[in-house]
Amino acid sequence: AISEMIQARTRQQTEAIVLRILDYGESDRIVTFSTADFGKIRGIAKGARRSRKRFTNALEPFCHSRMMFSRKSPDSLALIEECDVLCHFPSIRADLEKTLVASCLIELTDHFTPEDKRNEPSFVLLREFLRLLEGPVVTDAVLRFFEIRLLRISGYDPILDRCLCCKKPIGNERTYHFDIPKGGLTCNLCGPVTRDAVPVSLGTIRTLLLGRKMETNRLGSLLLSGQSADESSLLLARFIRHILGRELNSVHVLNEIRRLKI
Repeated sequence: AISEMIQARTRQQTEAIVLRILDYGESDRIVTFSTADFGKIRGIAKGARRSRKRFTNALEPFCHSRMMFSRKSPDSLALIEECDVLCHFPSIRADLEKTLVASCLIELTDHFTPEDKRNEPSFVLLREFLRLLEGPVVTDAVLRFFEIRLLRISGYDPILDRCLCCKKPIGNERTYHFDIPKGGLTCNLCGPVTRDAVPVSLGTIRTLLLGRKMETNRLGSLLLSGQSADESSLLLARFIRHILGRELNSVHVLNEIRRLKI
């Protein structure tokens, strides 16, 4: 009776999105979730590999579900008791490009979300962008706008509205440079330009600023020109690599698939 009381007291429910899956032992799975109420948590799904009916489609990457779990303490491995699928994102799974972009979203979320620390904005951002990907039209801009919003939520918001040095608002020059270590723009007068600086046009800067604040459901109509796509991709990739100290595997795979035109 006492053990039942303890288990009842520690049982929790939350919305969750699967970030990572690891087979464990002969029949179990270790699953990492982004959750609405508890931040990033890791849990074990007992018998998940042996019985597919118990967690039907729920323990697949970027699946959105309502999860029931229990654990002895906030920092212990959770026991995943039940997952009711809310959205399996079938359109994403049926499209290679969308699947690769979704993989980037969940890996970025994984790296920028600390474990067991409530971070509802990060969860909501991932959920809304997966819903956007599920729609009919997806452009490369979607990943860029996700990256810049995630950086803001995580406390690494790049300074794109003014020069880091003289503080003058953007708009006086056609081209600026983004200083990777300092995380912001410098105008041509405030150089010198270091080898870490990425040239970026005013048009690219304005599009990124617009994509950072526009309603998510309208982002599908916001396009990046060829130049802006290249500049924003290079800028954000280098900045994120500087923060994390590594390149994301999902981004590398996406770029390779695109290069090979598969």
